[in-house]
Amino acid sequence: MLRIHFTSEDLTRVRVAPGPDFLWEITNSVQTLQRTDGERVFGAWRRWALPRLPESRRLLSPLLPPRGYSPDFLTPTSGDRTTFGAAVDTLLGTPRPRLRAELTRLAGTRRLPGWAASLAEGDPDALARLGKALHAYQAEALVPHWRHVRAALEADRALRTRHLMDGGTEALLAGLGPDVQWRPPVLEVTYPVDQHLRLNGRGLVLQPSFFCWPAPTTLADGDLPPVLVHPIHHAADWADSAEPATGGRSPLGRLLGQTRADLLRAARTGCSTVEAARMLQVTHPAVSQHMNVLRAAGLTTTVRTAGRAFHVATAEGRALLASEDRRTGRGVGVNPRP
Repeated sequence: MLRIHFTSEDLTRVRVAPGPDFLWEITNSVQTLQRTDGERVFGAWRRWALPRLPESRRLLSPLLPPRGYSPDFLTPTSGDRTTFGAAVDTLLGTPRPRLRAELTRLAGTRRLPGWAASLAEGDPDALARLGKALHAYQAEALVPHWRHVRAALEADRALRTRHLMDGGTEALLAGLGPDVQWRPPVLEVTYPVDQHLRLNGRGLVLQPSFFCWPAPTTLADGDLPPVLVHPIHHAADWADSAEPATGGRSPLGRLLGQTRADLLRAARTGCSTVEAARMLQVTHPAVSQHMNVLRAAGLTTTVRTAGRAFHVATAEGRALLASEDRRTGRGVGVNPRP
C-alpha cells in the first residue's frame, strides 16, 4: 500500500498535469509491453508494437521491468520537459552519483546487461546509446498513437476538473479510481510495496498516463517533487484502433490536407512548433507554413513566449475536430476501466 500524507497546505497545492509526460509514457508503455494482463485495452497495441521494436525494446526493458523497482532518473521531475528532445536531454544530464545509486539499487533486484555498468558511471557512449533508444522507441511505438494519447488525456483532465469544480480537492482525490481511497488526511493507493510519501507542504502533481497499468505509481525517492501517475479511463474504440491506419485520409484530412488536419489535432490541447515537428516528423518551416494557413482560417491561434511559438486550436478549430469525432465515432468520451 502507498500512503500519501497530506497537510492542509498540501490540499491547496494539488494540481493536474496539463498533458502527457513523454518519459512517463515511455516508462509505462515499456512496462506494459512486458505484461500479459490488460489484454482488452493493450493487446492489439502490443501485437502491433512488439515486431517494430527489437533494438530499442531490448535496451529499455532491462531498465524498466514490468514489476518492482525502476530508476527514478528515467522520469525526471525537474528541468525542461516541454518537448520530447528537452525531456531526454534532462534525463541524460542526470548527475553521475544519482545514476550510480539508482542503477546499483536496480542491479540488486535483477541481473542487468553489461552496458548498464557504463551507464551507471555516466559514460558518454552509454548515455548516447540510451538517448538513441529513447528517440527510436518514441518514434516507432508512440508517435503513431500520440494524437490519440493526447485526446484521451485531455478527456481525463476534463473529468478531473469537473470533480474539482463539483467537490473540491477531496473529490478530485477520491475520484482517481478503484485503486485509490481518500481517508483524510491520507490517500491510500493499491501498491505492490508498503511506502509512505509525506508531502510536507510540497503539494502533489496528478499525472494521468495513457499506458500506466493497472494501478497508479509514483517515484521511489520521496525527496523528489511528489507526483502520482495514474491510469486513465480508455475510450471504447482504443482496442479497435490500436493499429494506426496506413492507407487513406480521414474526412478532416481530405478537407484540410492530412498534415494540416494532424496539426489541428495536435493544437487541440496546444503544442509548440518544435513538438509538432517531432510528433508529425516534418520540418519546423513546414509546421510554421501550415500553421499560418490554419491561423488565417481562424482554426488556431499562436502565442509567442521566450522565443517559442505555441499553437492552440480556437473554439472554431475544436468544433471542427469534435464534428469529425462524432462522424467517425472516434470521440474522446470515457468508459470505466475493466
